[in-house]
Order: sequence, then structure tokens, then C-alpha cells
Amino acid sequence: MRSTKAIRIAKISYIILSSLLIVLGVGLIALRDLSVSLIGIAAGVMLIAFGIVKLIGYFSKDLYRLAFQFDLSLGLMLAVLGVIILRNPDQAMSFLCLMLGIATMADGLFKLQSALDARRFGLKSWLLILTLAVGAGVVGALLMLRPMQSARALTVLLGIGMMLEGVLNLCVALFSIKIIRHQRVDGAECRVE
Repeated sequence: MRSTKAIRIAKISYIILSSLLIVLGVGLIALRDLSVSLIGIAAGVMLIAFGIVKLIGYFSKDLYRLAFQFDLSLGLMLAVLGVIILRNPDQAMSFLCLMLGIATMADGLFKLQSALDARRFGLKSWLLILTLAVGAGVVGALLMLRPMQSARALTVLLGIGMMLEGVLNLCVALFSIKIIRHQRVDGAECRVE
């Protein structure tokens, strides 16, 4: 039997951080006049935390291997982006929009593949994951292109991107991370939580 501790920690952390990302996104939409420095600090901390959770998830072994299959490189990228943003949070808005746009679009594309793999496995949630992945990818592209240059509009777009990314990751964590509770060495018996 193998330990389920790492996958359990990754799943719970993914759910908590996804929920916090949703709250941060809603906060950015509701409070468009927050200081750039505060936005930079909050985003930097969230990126580092998500990077660490993605790395933990990558090295855990979930049943379908869908949720964390691309998280080694994405986790490293998010942690590095978080550190860069925390080094200079006052200048973070344009850098944050570009980098978070890239990360959101990349994660949306990776989750697109995860949704198609989930369909192959027969998971009913594949269409929801696919829809959210496309939405996150589009918002990520908009953040990168920054069609609206006002700080308030960028803050709202950033909030929408964070909220969508949080909902996408929450759905992936809830619907595609399966924890094997009992498994024999030959694999003949397993119980899924």
C-alpha cells in the first residue's frame, strides 16, 4: 500500500487556494480602487502558494493523473513569478497583467487537455472543466493584450481572470482528483474516496 498523505494535502490545499483566488478575484472586481502595491503583494503571495501546491500535487499520485499532470513546470513558473512580483509590488500592475495572463492562458490550455482526458475516462464533469478552461484561456489572452489601459479596467479584468482561474482549479480539484484509500500491490483491489 502507498500513502495518500501527499495527494490529500495537495487536494485540500488546491481547494483552499482556489477558494481564496475566487475571493481575491471578487475583491478586485468590487474594490477597483485598491492600491497597486496591495494588489501586487496579494498576487505575489498567491502565486507562490499556488506554485508550491502545484509542485506538491505533481509529486503526489492521484488516480487519474489529470489534475497535476502539467504542474511541475507551471508550479515552478508561478513561484518564480510570485517572487518577482513581491520584489517590486509597486510596479506590478503591467507586469502582473502580462505574467498572470500568460499563466492563466497556459493553465487554461493545460486544463483543456485535462478536460478531454477526463472525457476519455468517463468523468461527467469534463464539459464544465472544458468550458472553464476556454474561459480562463480567453481572459488570460485579454490580460496579455491589455485592450483597456485604465488601471480600474485592468483591475476588473485581473479580478475576472483570478476568479475564473479559481473556479477552474476548484472544479478540477473536486471532480478529477481521486484518492486511492486501499490498494494492493498487484492493483487488484482499490477503493476510491
